[in-house]
Amino acid sequence: MIPEDCLFTEQHEWIRVDGDSAVVGITQYAADQLGDVTYVEVPEEGADLTRGGVLGTVESVKAVSEIFAPAGGTVTAVNEQLEDEPGIVNEEPYGDGWICEMTLTDKRELERLLDAAAYSELIENL
Repeated sequence: MIPEDCLFTEQHEWIRVDGDSAVVGITQYAADQLGDVTYVEVPEEGADLTRGGVLGTVESVKAVSEIFAPAGGTVTAVNEQLEDEPGIVNEEPYGDGWICEMTLTDKRELERLLDAAAYSELIENL
């Protein structure tokens, strides 16, 4: 189920915005395509991210994939649980499997992202 309260990139990242703060992760589709996630590299707290820039990587039994920032901002927290339990990305990508929290630099960047209906249509056509 694709959450209605998130926005999405065409590279299968999601962002859930609350004011000037946001939480970022990878989508269920991305997690399913990767297979069993074995390692997640998260950004450093305080790191400045640019929209479309690499914020980390996800390693699985099938592949290593880069995670791209859906919007620019400063990382305020990372999901430390992923260090010991990377598979949570497969189980709960929109919940406990989040990657990082950030303060947004420019909320206008969100206008370029897909809403749940548009993202659902995108993955149906893959």
